[in-house]
Amino acid sequence: MTHNSTILRPKIALYEPDIPQNTAAIIRTCACLGAKLEIIEPCGFLLSDKRFKRVVMDYMDYSQIEFYQSSKKFFESKKKQRIVLMTTKGSTNYTKFKFKPDDTILFGRESAGVPEKIHKLIKNRLKIPMSNKVRSLNIASSVAIVLAESLRQIELI
Repeated sequence: MTHNSTILRPKIALYEPDIPQNTAAIIRTCACLGAKLEIIEPCGFLLSDKRFKRVVMDYMDYSQIEFYQSSKKFFESKKKQRIVLMTTKGSTNYTKFKFKPDDTILFGRESAGVPEKIHKLIKNRLKIPMSNKVRSLNIASSVAIVLAESLRQIELI
């Protein structure tokens, strides 16, 4: 599948990811769906990690990835763009939200989400509704679900 790179598409941002296999799976999803991936460092692993390489395979060659040295640099670069935070603490269902083509959809660390100071910076905090008996979905699954919905809404899939 090829994607026109001149068309605005949502971006996925990961806040200090700490599980290499999840980040690799997200890279594959973004490559397949034509979304840019933005990684806010520090990462909890090296890109040379064998667990990362096993999952990412050759999808790095098909992906657009930008690294930010800190959350401060990330937010400075997004001053004129809308950031949407996916969080289990969100009050709005992601399917009830109107995504825009240039949104950046931010996901927190697998182990801890994002700090409260970042929650306070972001107006749009969404959730994926789940059974009350469980804590959360795997982040790679969550990215696929929300990215697909955002692309559907803006009619890119």
